[in-house]
Amino acid sequence: MHVAVLSPIAWRTPPKEYGPWEQVVSLLAEGLIEKDIDVTLFATGNSQTKAKLHAIALHGYEEDRSLIPKVWECLHISEVFERASDFDLIHNHFDFLPLTFSRLVKTPVVTTIHGFSSPGILPVYEKYDDSSYYVAISNSDKSTKLHYIATVYHGIDIKQFTFREHPEGDYLIFLGRIHPDKGTKEAIEIASNCGLRLIIAGIIQDQAYFDRYVSGFLKDGEVDFVGSVGPNQRDDLLGNALALLHPISFDEPFGLSVVESMACGTPVIAFNKGSMPEIITDGVDGFLVRNVEEAILAVGRIKSIERGVCRKTIQDRFTVSRMVDEYIAVYQKVLNGENRT
Repeated sequence: MHVAVLSPIAWRTPPKEYGPWEQVVSLLAEGLIEKDIDVTLFATGNSQTKAKLHAIALHGYEEDRSLIPKVWECLHISEVFERASDFDLIHNHFDFLPLTFSRLVKTPVVTTIHGFSSPGILPVYEKYDDSSYYVAISNSDKSTKLHYIATVYHGIDIKQFTFREHPEGDYLIFLGRIHPDKGTKEAIEIASNCGLRLIIAGIIQDQAYFDRYVSGFLKDGEVDFVGSVGPNQRDDLLGNALALLHPISFDEPFGLSVVESMACGTPVIAFNKGSMPEIITDGVDGFLVRNVEEAILAVGRIKSIERGVCRKTIQDRFTVSRMVDEYIAVYQKVLNGENRT
């Protein structure tokens, strides 16, 4: 089986720091190689992979601001479809745009939908619903207007996350985009009311939001902003925290930081939206809450969570090997001509 895996080109695959879609693509591509699948990875030229790498853009457009995103996205996507006959299957991780090429080739296209950025993109998915194969990353993120061949939860390389039964820190952590959707403002409020230090890690995606709700509350040793972090610093910050705060205000499609935190043994306090109840078992490996007030109460109960149980949740349900096996099963269904559901 020869599979073309189409990665985004905002960042390198895998990303040096931020880049969740690119991270998942990298784990999948390397996992497929280990299963003796022939993989050609379409990604940036500075990507690191054991697969055959095909690149048009040398760097991600978020890393090189001289690149016009739409220009390089079109050049990048067209490459895989111009070579479609070379592959048994194309696995698209580039959102909706590649679907517009899909009926021009005979090679089947599997698209992992990494969430819907807006209801406005649904018409594209609807148009190609009868000719493409969609994979959801959680059951909560499925649209009732679409048919899916499977739900495949993201997996992580658990070896990258150190289990710490006894964290060295006495702080809470927020890890994610600085954006109203992710609830940085609420995380500051929760930590402040608990009298605990908060470390904020992530890219600033909404500068006005950061300026209004975050920057004025920063104070060394109380609320610290460390920016985007790479794998080693992420492992250290997550593993030594008392808990990860995930006070989201939107329906989270999946939540990589949640499973990464739990892999370190660090429980998560999350607002009960989107995929959160599919990942967290309330009172067992974290807490599902409805608002800031309930989150504050949950912080007081955090030591009732056994950190070893958090780690076991990831070992049992969210490993990269499980994700890879489930995607291979999807490929086999597609190539065998099985129907969508």
